[in-house]
Amino acid sequence: MVEVLDGYVSRAVANSVEGREGLWNRDYSSHNAYTESVEPNRARLQKRIGCLDPRLPIEELTYIATTKTAARLTEDENYTVSRVRWQVFEEVEGEGLLLEPKQNVPITAQIVALPDADWTPETIAGITDELPANIQFARRLAKAGCRVVVPLLINRDDTYSGNPTLGAMTNQPHREFIYRMAFELGRNIIGYEVQKVLSLVDWMSQSDAPIGVIGYGEGGLIALYSAAVDTRIQATAVSGYFQSRQEVWREPIYRNVWGLLHEFGDAEIASLIAPRPLVVETSRGPEVAGPPSVRDGRGGAAPGQLVSPPIHAVESEFERAHGFYQMLDSGDALRLVSPVDGLPGSEEALTALLTGLGVENARIDSHYLLSSSTVDDFDYEARQQRQFMQLVNLSQRFLREAASRRQQFFWDKTDTSSLTRWEETCTDAKAYFWDEVIGRCPPPDVPANPRTRLIYDEPLWKGYEVVLDVWKDVFAYGILLLPNDLQPGEERPVVVCQHGLEGRPQDTADPRIESVYHSYAAQLADRGFVVYAPQNPYIGVDAFRVLQRKANPVKWSLFSLIVRQHERTLDWLAEQSFVDADRIGFYGLSYGGKTAMRVPALLERYACSICSADFNEWIVKNATYYSRYSYMFTGEYEMPEFDLGNTFNYGEMAGLIAPRPFMVERGHEDGVAPDEWVAHEFAVVRRLFVQLGIADRTEIEFFDGGHQINSAGTFRFLHRHLNWPEPQ
Repeated sequence: MVEVLDGYVSRAVANSVEGREGLWNRDYSSHNAYTESVEPNRARLQKRIGCLDPRLPIEELTYIATTKTAARLTEDENYTVSRVRWQVFEEVEGEGLLLEPKQNVPITAQIVALPDADWTPETIAGITDELPANIQFARRLAKAGCRVVVPLLINRDDTYSGNPTLGAMTNQPHREFIYRMAFELGRNIIGYEVQKVLSLVDWMSQSDAPIGVIGYGEGGLIALYSAAVDTRIQATAVSGYFQSRQEVWREPIYRNVWGLLHEFGDAEIASLIAPRPLVVETSRGPEVAGPPSVRDGRGGAAPGQLVSPPIHAVESEFERAHGFYQMLDSGDALRLVSPVDGLPGSEEALTALLTGLGVENARIDSHYLLSSSTVDDFDYEARQQRQFMQLVNLSQRFLREAASRRQQFFWDKTDTSSLTRWEETCTDAKAYFWDEVIGRCPPPDVPANPRTRLIYDEPLWKGYEVVLDVWKDVFAYGILLLPNDLQPGEERPVVVCQHGLEGRPQDTADPRIESVYHSYAAQLADRGFVVYAPQNPYIGVDAFRVLQRKANPVKWSLFSLIVRQHERTLDWLAEQSFVDADRIGFYGLSYGGKTAMRVPALLERYACSICSADFNEWIVKNATYYSRYSYMFTGEYEMPEFDLGNTFNYGEMAGLIAPRPFMVERGHEDGVAPDEWVAHEFAVVRRLFVQLGIADRTEIEFFDGGHQINSAGTFRFLHRHLNWPEPQ
């Protein structure tokens, strides 16, 4: 089942290029008309990368000096090189190098030069000799009379990825560690670094000299996105990055952008730069085989690798981008440069960038080297740690603000004056939850074609495997338990019993399997309920997690698929003569409890829902840096859902289920979260149900146990709200 779902998502990725055009309304009648017509797309890209927060005003850069190191590193007859920082947000500064022309040298242009994430600013500024002279593109641009700022990017090491005070360290690259917490809060490491660039653009805009950006590898990504979201950048050069993004899911997860391929490939992002000059250099890109190795208790990183952009993938994406430029009669503004040696920062690329900025007769000296330098005792690691922790602290501030943002997004727009008004005012939120958070994939489009076979014959019930078609070549699977005392024409309530991570329906339905499920599906069948135990696709370790990675760029998630499988299952169940379609309840454990929050919130035919061994302060669970309960330190890299923190915690999801009955089952020793988190979030639910006058429809049962089905209070809840008598 996971394999055919993977094929379905892969086809959606392949078809995404064709489907994008309907999301654009380009007006090619003039350059100004075009720029205005793509503004909605620009705004959506900014939201996708989390580049929305107002920056602090900036008047000057600050020189960095200590008692051991001077701010100025070196100089020649034309320019000086100094370490600088600049304020971006309250918690965040940019840091890097300023290559500033001397007073007797006119500034020809101002350029933000972005190295790859694993290169320091010093390498492309010629302060260190780690790179050949002809790759030091920041130094060469400064020699040509440009004011150049070289920001530091967060690198791919894992030195600081974890919380040492908790003894919780990981092998996640620094970029992934920031990405995980930021993604849950509607931000992204990409957006954070774009904001650092745009702060420099704010500063440079005080001068009349034209502004450009250039970047290599990860720096190329940041340069491309910066120019796409800010029209003040007048020319751009991208090296070792630009290509078809159809296989972005193979790249490191910190390049994951929710809904990217739904609307944007690199060509579409280039179309946001058009008609401004853009240079694409087909240099070899960074090669990264995967995350740092698992060692010394460090693990949990997502798979993903970087390979050099294939020339054919660069050229085909360039041709798509060129089409947009040609429609604006600006075909010459888009340049493809292919250096013979395959190295970034070629003379042709740098000259084309300066030409795009209006610099005439630009001279790029390939052989020039700085003639003097100082002894440098600067602590490079401390700078990387400082920049890393600033982004951690910023994300943790957004986490603290998340409840207030949800109040504005959800609670301030809903009305508890009556059940009718509640349901009416939740309509938009429910649509947003499906479309923008879970992701709405197409509904089932083929007949169910049910296939069944008997697999259990117990004293009180029989069990059948069931296979239902959902889309072409894609199916849903589960086990149906039918009580033996069903009478002809009798309609009974159904309980859908959902397994957890890496589970199978048999775990819940087979009375001979001893597990944390305690065969609760079988127990409910013993009590006379019709029971259905679906197979959900969160099984196969990286097989299903990669499925999530493929789905995210087309604006889907794992639950996009699960919702449709359940929709097909509910359709089929409702057609059965022995089912009362108005009395179908849901009861899930662990990942099944995660399902209990999301699927019934969207599929209203579930008459009630029970979340077992999962309900808690879910946003904190995903994004906090300060607790061992956090998914920040584990291998579940599919858990963060884009911008969930600002829209729907579990309290809000329960609000979408209301006024249908909702229950939480919680073992005191359950390692999912502490009781305090669970009780805190359930208080939100309890207050809502009281305000709606339906306090009897929600409850929580705490029991002395762990991550397991307890069933005492939950079975009573199901009997009461599905109107089925308890056994004597």
